[in-house]
Amino acid sequence: MAEETREESGFKVVDRRTFTAEGTRREGASAVDEKRSQEAEKPRSAPEPTRDAREDRLDEGFAMLVEFLANSALVHLGLVAGPAGESIPVDFQSARAMIDLLGVIQDKTKGNLTPSERKFLDDVLFELHTRFVELQKQATAKRR
Repeated sequence: MAEETREESGFKVVDRRTFTAEGTRREGASAVDEKRSQEAEKPRSAPEPTRDAREDRLDEGFAMLVEFLANSALVHLGLVAGPAGESIPVDFQSARAMIDLLGVIQDKTKGNLTPSERKFLDDVLFELHTRFVELQKQATAKRR
């Protein structure tokens, strides 16, 4: 009675208890117990995220680094007010240095960024380059 098969349902029922109803050990039960104890001892790890989930993620530390450098560039371009609301003079050389640092990050991380990280960095660099060029044109026009 260790195995019963019900042909009409297609299910197979296997009795895996280690002791019989009378309290005696079943034959082969020690192998089953051993297998169960080995499975219980294995450390369970969290399931690894799927490739799509990893690719779609924007790393918080990476985003903070990019935002820090981008905000520094905006401050040097005079587009961000000082702590007391005062205007900050434009410093094209320092702004260019911050934008160049972001370009170095883009070059050095090529092929290692998730699509979200790559798009974020590309968008920030595009925006900074555009603003830099616009402000430089305005400064050149004022000098004439």
